[in-house]
Amino acid sequence: MEGSLLFLGGVGMQELLVIGLFVLIFFGAKRIPEFMRGLGKGTREFKEGLNGVKKDLEDEELSKK
Repeated sequence: MEGSLLFLGGVGMQELLVIGLFVLIFFGAKRIPEFMRGLGKGTREFKEGLNGVKKDLEDEELSKK
Protein backbone atom coordinates (compact mmCIF):
# COMPACT_ATOMS: atom_id res chain seq x y z
CA MET A 1 0.00 0.00 0.00
CA GLU A 2 2.89 2.34 0.71
CA GLY A 3 4.09 2.17 -2.90
CA SER A 4 0.73 3.29 -4.26
CA LEU A 5 0.58 6.21 -1.83
CA LEU A 6 4.16 7.33 -2.44
CA PHE A 7 3.06 10.56 -4.13
CA LEU A 8 1.31 11.66 -0.93
CA GLY A 9 4.55 12.15 0.97
CA GLY A 10 4.07 12.18 4.73
CA VAL A 11 0.28 11.88 4.68
CA GLY A 12 -0.81 8.91 6.79
CA MET A 13 -4.01 6.93 7.01
CA GLN A 14 -5.47 9.16 9.73
CA GLU A 15 -5.01 12.25 7.59
CA LEU A 16 -6.63 10.52 4.61
CA LEU A 17 -9.62 9.58 6.77
CA VAL A 18 -10.00 13.18 7.96
CA ILE A 19 -9.81 14.44 4.37
CA GLY A 20 -12.36 11.82 3.27
CA LEU A 21 -14.71 12.78 6.09
CA PHE A 22 -14.38 16.46 5.19
CA VAL A 23 -15.17 15.72 1.53
CA LEU A 24 -18.18 13.62 2.55
CA ILE A 25 -19.53 16.40 4.78
CA PHE A 26 -18.72 19.21 2.36
CA PHE A 27 -20.06 17.62 -0.84
CA GLY A 28 -22.59 15.16 0.54
CA ALA A 29 -22.92 11.48 -0.27
CA LYS A 30 -25.08 12.06 -3.36
CA ARG A 31 -22.67 14.40 -5.14
CA ILE A 32 -19.49 12.34 -4.68
CA PRO A 33 -20.36 9.76 -7.39
CA GLU A 34 -21.15 12.59 -9.82
CA PHE A 35 -17.84 14.24 -9.00
CA MET A 36 -15.90 10.99 -9.46
CA ARG A 37 -17.69 10.28 -12.75
CA GLY A 38 -16.71 13.73 -14.02
CA LEU A 39 -13.14 13.22 -12.83
CA GLY A 40 -12.94 9.89 -14.65
CA LYS A 41 -14.37 11.40 -17.83
CA GLY A 42 -11.88 14.25 -17.69
CA THR A 43 -8.99 11.85 -17.15
CA ARG A 44 -10.12 9.70 -20.09
CA GLU A 45 -10.38 12.74 -22.38
CA PHE A 46 -6.93 13.93 -21.28
CA LYS A 47 -5.39 10.53 -22.10
CA GLU A 48 -7.16 10.46 -25.47
CA GLY A 49 -5.77 13.92 -26.19
CA LEU A 50 -2.26 12.79 -25.32
CA ASN A 51 -2.64 9.77 -27.59
CA GLY A 52 -3.86 12.05 -30.38
CA VAL A 53 -0.82 14.32 -30.04
CA LYS A 54 1.48 11.29 -29.99
CA LYS A 55 -0.17 9.91 -33.15
CA ASP A 56 0.11 13.29 -34.88
CA LEU A 57 3.82 13.48 -34.05
CA GLU A 58 4.40 9.95 -35.33
CA ASP A 59 2.49 10.70 -38.54
CA GLU A 60 4.51 13.87 -39.05
CA GLU A 61 7.75 11.97 -38.47
CA LEU A 62 6.75 9.30 -41.01
CA SER A 63 5.83 11.91 -43.61
CA LYS A 64 9.32 13.47 -43.34
CA LYS A 65 11.01 10.17 -44.31
